[in-house]
Amino acid sequence: MLSKKITKQELLIITAARQIQNRDVVVLGIGIPILAGAIAKQTHAPEAVLLMESGIIDFEPCILPTNVADATCTRGYGCAMDLFSVFTAITYAGYLDKAFLGVAQIDKYGNINTSYLGPPPHSQRITAAGGAPEFYSYARKSILTMKGNGFVEKLPYLTSPGYLGGGNERDESGCFTPGSGPSLLITPKGLFKFDKETKEMYLDALFPGVSVEDVKRDIPWDLKVADTIHGFPVPHDEEVEILRKISPRDSFSNTTALELTQAHYARKIAAKKAASQQRS
Repeated sequence: MLSKKITKQELLIITAARQIQNRDVVVLGIGIPILAGAIAKQTHAPEAVLLMESGIIDFEPCILPTNVADATCTRGYGCAMDLFSVFTAITYAGYLDKAFLGVAQIDKYGNINTSYLGPPPHSQRITAAGGAPEFYSYARKSILTMKGNGFVEKLPYLTSPGYLGGGNERDESGCFTPGSGPSLLITPKGLFKFDKETKEMYLDALFPGVSVEDVKRDIPWDLKVADTIHGFPVPHDEEVEILRKISPRDSFSNTTALELTQAHYARKIAAKKAASQQRS
């Protein structure tokens, strides 16, 4: 039951959280994936095992970390291992149920780019690939989130392989966990799934207030649409309260959140300055 007004960002994050099930072993990227994991862990999936690329395992996020080695991720964690073991003992060994990753650009078959905005090495760098190629290759399922309009007909750079050219090409390559690949893409306009046979992306659900035409304007190919268009799930008050405790800025517009953040840091700086003056 929802009695609160929520923001678009909150709805996106809570929708993402619903993709994590109890007892899933899930590797989380920074940002929306971490927040989604925190909500899932404290609501419907208390036995989910959340994993950071840095080797922090079974943790309970209390605030949004700034990087994969942020000390805040050690709250309630079960154990830690070195980076080499994250890939050899967990990822390559087949223990990873889901990978939760952010996307900069994506094509119709779920191949993603998080590296360059154009052909390297002279184009603008986005971020490093990190462990995304391995997690995307070996996790049984992958959940993707994308904030901007990153749909492209052809990627300028392939960071992590999805269904390659479609059909059975991914499985037939022999390079990936059988049956693996992206299962869902969550954006501010809709939810996209992948056809079981062709592996081509299609629109499955619309964000409130968004039309099919709104979505298609962002897509450079002839987007397929499900026979029945669904809606985003309705959040519960508990999910909203947990999210606002962990990341209050997601409860406001970007402009308001920035203003509040700046005011918060200004107060902290003023308090430190006052304390320093008292000591002197």
